[in-house]
Amino acid sequence: MPTAWDAFPRQRRRGFEPSPGGSRCPLSVPSLSPLSPLCPLSVPSLSPLSPLSPRCPPAMLRDEDTEADFQRFLRRVDDVANLLQGLKSPDSAVQEKTIAETEKRLREQGGSREEGESRTTLNRTLINTPGPARAEEAGADGLLAALERDAKERAQQRRRNEQLADTLKEQGNEAFRGGDFALAVQRYSEGLQKLRDKQELYTNRAQAYLKLHEYEKAINDCEWALKCNKNCLKAYFLMGKAHLALQHFTEARQCYERMLQVDPQKEKLVKGCVSEARLEEKRVRDEERAEREAQAGNVSALSIQELLQRISSPDQELLYYTGGIRLLAEVVKNCTGQTFFRTNKGFSILRNETVRGAFCAESKSPAEVELCISLLLLWRAACAGNEENQRLLLAQPGVCAQLAELLSSGTAHIQRETLALISLYSESENGRRLLLRQDLSRWLQILMAFVKSTDARADSAMNILSDLIGEERFQTQCRAMFSTGVLPLFTQLLVSAGQVNQAALARGVAVLGGLCADVGLRAQLARSRECWQGCLQLLDGCCDASSPGYQQCVFAVLGLMVNLLLESNATIQDFAVPISGRCLALLSHQDGRIVTRATGVLSRVLAASPSAVEEVVEGGVVKKMLKFLKAGGHLTSSYAIRTLSICTKSSRRAQEELLRWDKRFRVLLKLLQSGDELCVGNAAFCLSQCLLLPGAASSLLGSSVVPLLLRRAGGDAQGPSVQQNSAIALGRLCVAEPRHIQQLRKLNGFAILNSSMKYVHSS
Repeated sequence: MPTAWDAFPRQRRRGFEPSPGGSRCPLSVPSLSPLSPLCPLSVPSLSPLSPLSPRCPPAMLRDEDTEADFQRFLRRVDDVANLLQGLKSPDSAVQEKTIAETEKRLREQGGSREEGESRTTLNRTLINTPGPARAEEAGADGLLAALERDAKERAQQRRRNEQLADTLKEQGNEAFRGGDFALAVQRYSEGLQKLRDKQELYTNRAQAYLKLHEYEKAINDCEWALKCNKNCLKAYFLMGKAHLALQHFTEARQCYERMLQVDPQKEKLVKGCVSEARLEEKRVRDEERAEREAQAGNVSALSIQELLQRISSPDQELLYYTGGIRLLAEVVKNCTGQTFFRTNKGFSILRNETVRGAFCAESKSPAEVELCISLLLLWRAACAGNEENQRLLLAQPGVCAQLAELLSSGTAHIQRETLALISLYSESENGRRLLLRQDLSRWLQILMAFVKSTDARADSAMNILSDLIGEERFQTQCRAMFSTGVLPLFTQLLVSAGQVNQAALARGVAVLGGLCADVGLRAQLARSRECWQGCLQLLDGCCDASSPGYQQCVFAVLGLMVNLLLESNATIQDFAVPISGRCLALLSHQDGRIVTRATGVLSRVLAASPSAVEEVVEGGVVKKMLKFLKAGGHLTSSYAIRTLSICTKSSRRAQEELLRWDKRFRVLLKLLQSGDELCVGNAAFCLSQCLLLPGAASSLLGSSVVPLLLRRAGGDAQGPSVQQNSAIALGRLCVAEPRHIQQLRKLNGFAILNSSMKYVHSS
């Protein structure tokens, strides 16, 4: 029968579990909404009650009596549990003592109850009635029933309080979304008055306190959230942010490390948080050191202050500002100078209307060009190796957008300096993160256009693209204008390969190949007839085929084609014959890397067109593939045997030529012993196709073909396709040449042969 303890709400038992209404969704960053409380599950035991730092005072709630109330509540839970155990005791003396203690507690409580608790009247006459053990049992049962009624009333009150607390939480969330953080705090606090163990209210209020810059209060709320749920990820995250704002760097890192213990899958998030703490600590240390040097009369500090004051003065000639900016760039080349520049508001230089006008002018005069170049040189000097300065520069209104305009300006000197500045960002992980906070959707098109340049601008642009292309956010931004802006430019560059920087074009093609990791962009590119036409025109060798630059382009284009041929569409079918013809011609190229990639293209494009198969077979592809297989080379061999399997599947001539050039199938038998199952499966498939020819099975008498196929067909291979292809080859071998059955009988392989016959009949 259920007891009062069973009916007692789970939230009020020892252990103080979080309320069942609390959601347990993963953390959402960088924008944390108080609508989504974060309470992940099952982690190593962490003690939230021990402060993360000696600096943290004992956690306190808003009302003075909250902690005392909280502890009294827990003690009452313990008392009820002890009384219930006493009443259930088989020892009558213990029961009598428990009943007496219960009466004493009831007299002490009187009729008073805390808000939200029900009053229960016990039948004290029944409890105190002297008599036999039966009367005592009746008294115990009456007390249990009364306690159960009390527990049910408490549970009902708890549910009412939960509903009120949820309503107040939603009101607080609405105020938070509207930017009224003070009202949000008020609503969350009212909710906590109704339900003091609701973790979401603590974390939501902590987030509101962060917005109000009340960091100590935010920390206290996070500590209380962790008392409710020791694994609350959001509490650790917000506490880390609050400690960071208070420049408690060690404590902030400890919070972030706890996050990783709670959820190891949050490694990327924790890494970003730790990096932020590291940068902030470095900024503070640099500024403290710079301040000490300034007080000691550092010459650089005085020079920077004086120059910035002069540049900020209005209504001067452009030459005046240009000279001051050039001098300033010479002074800020070390860490201390960079810090002086930052702390003296050097990045607000664009507030000078004359400087800003020259920097943003669409059509620049020679004087404006010089000022713009000087400003870019200054920023490069101030940001080199200084992540905080890099952040501040891009935080200036319109700077990132203006950099894109400068790249398109047509002035070579401005473009070079702009590319050099952007390279500072793209070369580091944190710098790329800063860039990608901006809208870079136009940058792929702008940077690809530098392939037309014949100087270092092309290399600089491709370096930046190579750095950015691996970033998922950049790939997402590229989708927006890929078809309208990038694809037409790309095909135009392929067609005009003889007039552009070929080394840069090769890198640009590789960048597009990297974008093909995105399935949507790959499918879009593979459907483009203009793209395939451009690739074929480049492979035609319209420029100096012996030049290293052109060979780099060919290598890159073949790699792009291999990636695009992962798709299957009507455009590929239409271009399969010319693609196969170009690649067949490249099989005699002196560069082995080009030969390998040409073979790779063949291994994927031939399946799209029987006509393409007939053309390459007539062109001698079988002999060339056998040559590559004899020479070895893992990647080339895997491409070559796949090419042979496609050719022998649809071309009897290919089967005949394979038997002609490898009379005893030594190449295929060697591949059957390979550790690469893809090669084994294709080799077994080729062999099964060639065994349809008269005399092919007889040429294998005396060889090791039966045990090799038997081992693969019998399940030695992991892949079912390998097993199936081997079984088909084994069955055809024995059907075409019964003398192989004798060897099969010696190896007890009839069961495998019988099971393989279904593959033979269906093939």
